[in-house]
Amino acid sequence: MKSEAISTESKTSIQVIERMISLLDALAHYPDPVSLKELSKMTGLHPSTAHRILNDMVVTRFVDRAEPGSYRLGMRLLELGNIVKSRLSVREAALDFMRALHRKTQQTINLSVRQGDEIVYIDRAFSERSGMQVVRAIGGRAPLHLTSTGKLFLSVDDPKAVRAYATRTGLTGHNKNSITDLGKLERELSLVRARGYARDNEELELGVRCMAAGIRDDSGKLIAGLSISAPADRLQDDWQEDLVQTANQISVTLGYVAHKP
Repeated sequence: MKSEAISTESKTSIQVIERMISLLDALAHYPDPVSLKELSKMTGLHPSTAHRILNDMVVTRFVDRAEPGSYRLGMRLLELGNIVKSRLSVREAALDFMRALHRKTQQTINLSVRQGDEIVYIDRAFSERSGMQVVRAIGGRAPLHLTSTGKLFLSVDDPKAVRAYATRTGLTGHNKNSITDLGKLERELSLVRARGYARDNEELELGVRCMAAGIRDDSGKLIAGLSISAPADRLQDDWQEDLVQTANQISVTLGYVAHKP
């Protein structure tokens, strides 16, 4: 009998939680305060049940009572959301998506961020069967203008900042394919802005080509680049769509909302 009572109590607790979530989801659909009647209709809860649960959530600040009989999402949710945001790193958000993209392409997937005039590789998904020795290990650095991810970051800089970068670095090249001319770099960055992704055609390492798409945070700021590295003769153009989609999924996980034109 005791175990049956515990089971019943557990089911009741789960039911209450499910009802709380349904009310929160309903409130999230409206930018303005919502009446008890409308919330009851949306959730299928009896008005007295919805009223009781809403009152409990008002006490805990998950819901605010805008005026008698109407409710909106509470500030406690914002506080908790900010805590989650502060603890969620781009590496944590990207890892599963990177692994999935690697399984699909069987090529090296890189996650990089900008530090000054260089990109820094902060994570990687790869296998020994890719047939390519990865030169840039996690923690490795490379010039912005010689990498696909670096070009993404330069493409969001204003022209004056790009010229200043060229002056500081001298646009030093690594091989015959490296972009070392400011005019050529500016034309390349225009293409990046128009396409929404970037490429490195053996400009950093001979025999290795890359493509990259940007990852943005909830403010819309470019914070990282996701790239595919492959032997020059294996990089496939149709991976670009998968790459951009994966980068967008990571951005959404970080709170980014694309603005429709």
